Amino acid sequence: MEYRRLGKSGLKVSEIALGSWLTYGTVTEKEQAIACVKQAYELGINHFDCANVYGARPHAAEEVMREALQPYPRQSYVITTKAFWPVGDGPNDRGLSRKHIIEQAEQSLKALGVDYVDIFYFHRFDPDTDLEETLRAIDDLIAQGKVLYAGLSEWPADKIALGVQLQKELRLHKFAASQPIYNMFERYIEKAVVPICENAGIGQVVFSPLAQGILTGKYRKGQPVPAGSRLATPGVNQFMHVDDVVLDKVEALIAIAEEAGFTLAQMAIAWTLRLDNVASALVGASRPEQVVENAKAAGIKLSQDVIDAIEKVLA
Repeated sequence: MEYRRLGKSGLKVSEIALGSWLTYGTVTEKEQAIACVKQAYELGINHFDCANVYGARPHAAEEVMREALQPYPRQSYVITTKAFWPVGDGPNDRGLSRKHIIEQAEQSLKALGVDYVDIFYFHRFDPDTDLEETLRAIDDLIAQGKVLYAGLSEWPADKIALGVQLQKELRLHKFAASQPIYNMFERYIEKAVVPICENAGIGQVVFSPLAQGILTGKYRKGQPVPAGSRLATPGVNQFMHVDDVVLDKVEALIAIAEEAGFTLAQMAIAWTLRLDNVASALVGASRPEQVVENAKAAGIKLSQDVIDAIEKVLA
């Protein structure tokens, strides 16, 4: 496993991170989820991602992660969580108010069974809360030692810039991490998010590097959608767009990967890691063997010829 510095922070994270969205606490049995975490840890993955809303109920995935990571020394892994999305029906059960952030941080610590989380992400930008209130709340958690680094997920570029400026003016702890979607078919962060984050010292932890399975090659033109796959499961394919144009590109990408000696998934993950600002590619897994295959992308340096060939297909 290879490790990268997260932005300008001193935190080192594995190039491959294991996430729990759509899997742990939901469709993946607990024993399988624990086996995936065990396999990841043994492969040198030290970066595990979670959120308060992952799972069949609030904090369910965190509880599975607690059991999975319990055998390992706390200092040997990086664990993350998030807050923003609703966890109840009450008016304060959502958003980025001080009340919600503090309450959810405390509940996440309890669910994860830890004294602190390494990264606490704001799961989206909250237009209904004064940004200073949000930033001061996370700053207080950092000062208390309950959170080590602040992060944001899927914030618009202008809001990231605003947050960075406000932290500077108020002399608050800086953001260390950004968690956006990023893959060959979703590249919006390249235009503004990455430049702003690079300048501010914020590292990317990208999710859906395999476009929710599209870039594994499991969906092929003229073939039925595999039973049990995400595309075949209602409610979990909100980031997926599959048509003949996409599938034609997948076929061309498979050919490039095979010629280069990689699987399509390994090439797709390595492609996201070609950017210096990307610290980790966040993958999901429902079986340990998937962790093994995805972890092989760590350390792969795509040649310029391969990158150029990929760009030609994606153009």
